[in-house]
Amino acid sequence: MTDHYFTGEPSSEYIENFIEKEIHGRKFGFHTSSGVFSRNTVDFGTMLLIETVTGDIPAAATEILDMGCGYGPIGISIAAFNGMRRVKMADINERAIELSDKNIKHNRISNAVAVKSDGFGNITGNFDVIITNPPIRAGKKTVYSIFAGARDHLSKDGVFYCVIQKKQGAESAQKELQRIFGNCETINRKSGYRIFKSTMK
Repeated sequence: MTDHYFTGEPSSEYIENFIEKEIHGRKFGFHTSSGVFSRNTVDFGTMLLIETVTGDIPAAATEILDMGCGYGPIGISIAAFNGMRRVKMADINERAIELSDKNIKHNRISNAVAVKSDGFGNITGNFDVIITNPPIRAGKKTVYSIFAGARDHLSKDGVFYCVIQKKQGAESAQKELQRIFGNCETINRKSGYRIFKSTMK
């Protein structure tokens, strides 16, 4: 069976790569590899999500979760620009978690940790903010379970952010978020990508 980036234990050959990306004027370095999402660059949707969310996170938020963190660009950059906040990064892919750990150290981030979790299966407690670039190729059932899990792990007035490309189901995802949370607004859009925001009431 072919590995995907949402495979728990990738069996593909480990081929490591290293990329650099400037985010809000700061240069980050990321170790990546085969068997993880977007290993050759921080993809456009992830960058749009980071750039949008860093300026929108509520001032009172202290606990943040990056669900489906991959090798860590979202969680690490959010942690870097929010030093007083605690960031948890989670992914089903053990290779992604190993890389996230390595990248946390490489970028000298002290307020982030990475944990292996199949969705929210290994996640405890509530968060003020949950962010995800969901694994679209895993299918709607998996993506929508992340939406529902986010609702169950958000504090009152907590905020959920996600990015989805229009051609990969943004409209139906927005309707599902509206159903789950009772609200969903588009806070940014560019090149066919939508950044959605839902608030726990």
